[in-house]
Amino acid sequence: MIGVYNYTVVLTYLSVVSAAAGMMFAVNGHFRMALVCLALSGLFDMFDGKVARRKKNRTYEEKMFGVQIDSLCDCIAFGFYPAIYCYLIGVQGKAGIIAIVLYVIAAVIRLAYFNVLEISKGQDGEGGTKYYHGLPVTSISVILPIVFLLNFITSDKVFYWILVVTLLGTGTAFVWDFKFRKPTNKELFIIVGIVAFVLVASLLYKRYIPASPPVEFVQL
Repeated sequence: MIGVYNYTVVLTYLSVVSAAAGMMFAVNGHFRMALVCLALSGLFDMFDGKVARRKKNRTYEEKMFGVQIDSLCDCIAFGFYPAIYCYLIGVQGKAGIIAIVLYVIAAVIRLAYFNVLEISKGQDGEGGTKYYHGLPVTSISVILPIVFLLNFITSDKVFYWILVVTLLGTGTAFVWDFKFRKPTNKELFIIVGIVAFVLVASLLYKRYIPASPPVEFVQL
């Protein structure tokens, strides 16, 4: 079979499988379970690079395959999936569609740009530096679950605008060239703990009102 199937890419495959499951949950209206799947995708992606770099004898083809498959899966899990999710929970109308489209474009640009850099440098992504340039696309798996909690304390229209601003702001941060320090392993575990707490709170809280665009923004 073509492709790579060793342990260096297992977490990458699990990330996209979780995203696919999440999209099915979202389409069927199970939005909280869909958020769990998004967070799991982020968790798998958080550690896939660390696992891959543990294999010291990878061939050049294996390394380049890892670069490409990671970005392709990230494009699905952290580009298209969050956009579809936000659309299904109510980010629609003119402002919502613009925010979703710009978010997806920014995610794709970021992933393509760093693919080019990784290939030209012949190294495993940004693994040799202490900083990201711009916000990693994986960050949406932390941002969106936290933002979702605001649904429980705001009106549907306010929540709509919160989601629009979140998509626009996050998308802009994807392509904005600023230094973002890579979290340490300890900080990563703290982030995982925070997201886990947020997800449990979301699952336990009964009230849920979908985001609702103002009437004047509904018609395209």
